[in-house]
Amino acid sequence: MIDLKDRTAIVFGVANKRSIAWGIAQKLNQAGARLLITYQNERLKLEAEDMIAELPGAEAYQCDVSNDAEIDRLFATLKEKHGKLDILVHSIGFAPADALKNDFLQTSREDFRIAHDISVYSLIALSRAAAPLMTAGGSILTLTYYGSTKVVPNYNVMGVAKAALEATVRYLAADLGRRNIRVNAISAGPIKTLAARAIGGLGLMLKSHEERSPLGRNVQQSEVGSTALFLASDLASGITGEVTYVDCGYNIMGF
Repeated sequence: MIDLKDRTAIVFGVANKRSIAWGIAQKLNQAGARLLITYQNERLKLEAEDMIAELPGAEAYQCDVSNDAEIDRLFATLKEKHGKLDILVHSIGFAPADALKNDFLQTSREDFRIAHDISVYSLIALSRAAAPLMTAGGSILTLTYYGSTKVVPNYNVMGVAKAALEATVRYLAADLGRRNIRVNAISAGPIKTLAARAIGGLGLMLKSHEERSPLGRNVQQSEVGSTALFLASDLASGITGEVTYVDCGYNIMGF
């Protein structure tokens, strides 16, 4: 059993109990990590506080990752209160609705900027803020998807953003490796999350994965959480800059 009782972990992107980040937060909490989760704004504060009631000892903090001042304020608070940080989970992705429902060719400059700012640059900003607190090394994790390497209908600019995110993982891993900070991504198969419902044809995507994956089913939220737990632990001490697929093997298939 993985024991994280002396570790402090922060999870970004816990929108609700269907979110992948929630599955990860549960696994880290069960392993004994001191757990911190964030919510974007006051409107989401109540739901965040309701969720952490199910995670013994967890704390909730506000942080809009598009706001550098909020990021700085959060990590200053964490330094003062906890002194160090061991694990950071970045489970954040967003693109405006028009960029997902229209043809990719019609992606506007502003929608492209927003998608990359929220989905990609935020990982850089959070890693930069977290690194000084990872005094004993650490693990940074993000979430990606198969649409980064293959065309997935309706995924559009998010596919391009996820490709940039995976490249960012490699560059951050190279920068932070000498500090014993590992940076990895999990490429999860489709799950019925709030974010996934914004993608047109989710039902068809789930059906295709179930029919074509070697395991003949879709991945579960808890399975992604278990992989995150492994990557956050010392069992993965030699793994960095990698994309680990947790999709029941769908990505290996041709047709």
